[in-house]
Amino acid sequence: MKHSIFKSLILFSIFLLLHGCSGIAKKNDRTGSGYIESGKASFYAMKFQSRTTASGEIFDQSAYTAAHKNLPFGTKVKVKNVRNDKSVIVRINDRGPFVSGRIIDLSRSAFSKIGNTDAGVIDVQLEVVD
Repeated sequence: MKHSIFKSLILFSIFLLLHGCSGIAKKNDRTGSGYIESGKASFYAMKFQSRTTASGEIFDQSAYTAAHKNLPFGTKVKVKNVRNDKSVIVRINDRGPFVSGRIIDLSRSAFSKIGNTDAGVIDVQLEVVD
């Protein structure tokens, strides 16, 4: 019995290490200023214009908003294109992206501020700001 509990604790610890740290450097918790995450960003397709977001807002391609899997709604995030150092500040108002390997979906206007929409996906670094 003791052996199986110990084994379960070890496996759970390994799970947390593998899944809790991939691509993320934390200065603070996920809700605090200074949280940093690196990965890929994409932008919303036009079919989402005027649809309701997970926060209840109506989606607007011209607003500087974004979807993130778990940052609280209303969080402001500086999104920097790591290739050209251009950045934009967006407000989280939706959940997603739901495509493997992507960490944020930007409105078309926010994406075009830091990258070419013809690229479709760019490498970015996110930082939560006050």
